[in-house]
Amino acid sequence: MQCFAGLGDGLVLDGTAGASDGAALQGRVAMMAQADLLMPWLNVRENVMLGARLRGERGDKGRATELLRRVGLEALAERKPRALSGGQRQRAALARTLYEDRPVVLLDEPFSALDVATRARMQDLAAEVLRGRTVLHVTHDPAEAARLGERVFVLTARRLSEVATDEGQPMPRPPDDGETLAVTGRLTRLLLDAA
Repeated sequence: MQCFAGLGDGLVLDGTAGASDGAALQGRVAMMAQADLLMPWLNVRENVMLGARLRGERGDKGRATELLRRVGLEALAERKPRALSGGQRQRAALARTLYEDRPVVLLDEPFSALDVATRARMQDLAAEVLRGRTVLHVTHDPAEAARLGERVFVLTARRLSEVATDEGQPMPRPPDDGETLAVTGRLTRLLLDAA
């Protein structure tokens, strides 16, 4: 994931990594790591606007507040990260990633700390906000991959396998849809066979 974001040092490329439109990826990628990476001295809203601050830009408080409302944290906007639960911290990190409004988004286990109902709501939100963008989403949850993945790959110690999904169905797919459940089953079987 870090190599895709341009943060890894184990990958050597001749030239620059580019998108399908031929443009370089630099400045076009937002990344949400497994760890929330919230700055402890900033409040939640300031953490959402951190990218703008690091670029020397003025943050859009209204936009940050709206994203915090959408992730269910508007009432906690002035709190420091230490006052948040793990799931709240993860939602703040998601809001920060969505705030960046980039065409390429890397998500590494973005919903892993969330309960089932909150996870489903955040998956719906991410699918809505990120529609039409390139998203590389890493998850260990077969149901999440089946629900959100346009193209789903399973990486095991032995190989990389693509699992067919119903690409014609809009995302997020209903969790109880027959095809979603079938894809979840195929993904689970691949993982069990590789274990």
